[in-house]
Amino acid sequence: MHDLWFGAFLSPEAAGRDRLLRHVTLADRLGLDLIGVQDHPYQADFLDTWTLLSAVAQRTERIRLVPDVVNLPLRPPAVLARAAASLDLLSGGRVELGLGAGAFWDAIAAMGGRRLSPPESIEALAEAITVLRALWTPGEPVVFEGTHYRLGGARPGPFPAHPIGIWIGAIKRRMLELTGRMGDGWLPSSFYSPPEAVAAQVKVLDAAAADAGRDPAAIRKVYNIGGSFSPLPGPGFLDGPASLWAEQLTELVFEVGMTGFVLAPGPQAERDLRTFAEEVAPAVRAAVADQLGRPAPEPVERPVTIAELLDLDEEGRPHAPKQDPAALTPEQRRLGKHLVDVHDGYRQELRQVQDAVEEVAAGRLDAEELRSTINRLSVRQNHWTLATYCATFCRLLTVHHTVEDEAMFPAILERDSTLAPVIKKLEQEHEVIAELLTRLDEACVDLLRRGPAGLDGVRARVDRLAEVLSSHFAYEEEELVEPIARLGIQV
Repeated sequence: MHDLWFGAFLSPEAAGRDRLLRHVTLADRLGLDLIGVQDHPYQADFLDTWTLLSAVAQRTERIRLVPDVVNLPLRPPAVLARAAASLDLLSGGRVELGLGAGAFWDAIAAMGGRRLSPPESIEALAEAITVLRALWTPGEPVVFEGTHYRLGGARPGPFPAHPIGIWIGAIKRRMLELTGRMGDGWLPSSFYSPPEAVAAQVKVLDAAAADAGRDPAAIRKVYNIGGSFSPLPGPGFLDGPASLWAEQLTELVFEVGMTGFVLAPGPQAERDLRTFAEEVAPAVRAAVADQLGRPAPEPVERPVTIAELLDLDEEGRPHAPKQDPAALTPEQRRLGKHLVDVHDGYRQELRQVQDAVEEVAAGRLDAEELRSTINRLSVRQNHWTLATYCATFCRLLTVHHTVEDEAMFPAILERDSTLAPVIKKLEQEHEVIAELLTRLDEACVDLLRRGPAGLDGVRARVDRLAEVLSSHFAYEEEELVEPIARLGIQV
C-alpha cells in the first residue's frame, strides 16, 4: 500500500492571493503532504497555475505541488514537460502532475485552443503522456508522430529531480481505462465522483490495469474532497465531527484503495486545514495501521507552527549598528518620522477597536427592553458593527505589512545589505501577526453567530494582538527609523 497522503486543494483566485499564500504556508507548517491547484487558464479571475506553483515552491519547504488538473488543450505537452521538470528541480523533487483531457470547450476555444471531441481528447491525452515521458528520459532527440502532437527531434531534458507521477483526472469509462493503462495515479473529485460512484469506477480502472499487465495497486488513488466540520453528524459525506471524517476516509482506504485525500476547505479555511491536518489525518493513519496490524505511525516531525507559537521571540531579535542621528538633515528626519506616524495611526485604530469591545461588553438592557424585538435587533447590530470594525482593521493592517514586505524592505536592503537579519526577523513577525489577525477574524465570525457568548473570545484576541503589535512596532521603529532617514527611503 502507498503511504497515506493528505493535502489542501486551494482556489487560485487572484483577488484572494494574500489569503491563498497564507493558506499555503499554513498547510506546509501543519505537515500536510500536498497542495493541489486547479488549472483553468481561460478563467480571467484566476492566477496562472504554473506561475502560482512557482511562488508556492519558494514559500514552502516540504509539501508536494500538484496542478489539479492541468488543462492539456491549453498546455502543449512538450512545453509542459520542461515546465514540470524545471519546477521539480527548483523545488527539490516535490512535483506531481495532474492531467485532464479538457473540459469547458467554449472557453478553451476562446483562448485559441482546439475544440476536440471526447474520443479525440482522450487520444490527445494518451499522446501527451507519451511526449512527457519521452522528454523526461535521457537519450537521443525524440521523434514522435501522433495525430495531435509531434516531435521532430526534440532533445530530452531538463530531467526531474524525482520520477514525476502522472495522475489523471478521470470519471468516465474510456478515461478510466486510459488511467489503468498509462497513469501513475488517479485523481477524482467527490464533487463529481461521490463515494457511491467511486467503487464502480475503481473496478473499471483496475481491470484495465490488469489487462495491460500492470499491478492495479501500483496506481495511486488520490481523492479531492469537500465537506463540513460540525459537532453533530449530518446527512452527507464528510458532514460532521473530525472522528466521522476519519471513519469515512478510512473506509475508502480499504474499500477502494484510496491513499490520498486533498481537502477543499470551506469559508473557515484555516480552521478546516488545522482540523484536517491535526485531527483527521492522524486518526486515519492510526486506524489504517491498526487494521493492517502495523505499529501506529510516529507523529510527523515538523517545525513549530505560527498557530502554536504566536510569539515574537523578542530575545532573539537581531540589532544593527546605528549612525548618529545628529548627522541627519531635517528632511531625512521627516522621512524617518513618517514610519512612526504610520504606526501611530494603527495604534490609535487598535485602541478604538479595544474601546468598541468594552462598550459592547458594558451594554445593559432592562427587562422591558429585552422583550423588545427592536432592541434585540439593536444588540445584534452592535455585534455586527464591532465585527465589521475588527475586520476592517485587520484588512488595513495586512495591506500595510504587504507594502512593507514587497516595497519598503527590498528598497532598504538594496541600499544597505547589513540590515538583512533585521528585515528577515520583521518579515517573520509579520507572519505571526497575520496569524493573530486570522484568529481575530475567526473570533468576529463567532461573535456574529453566538452573540454576547462570543465576546470574550474577541476581547482576548484583540488584547493579544495589541500586545504583539506594540512590541513589533517598537522594534521596527528602533531598527529602521534611522536607516530610512539616512538612506532616503519613502515610506
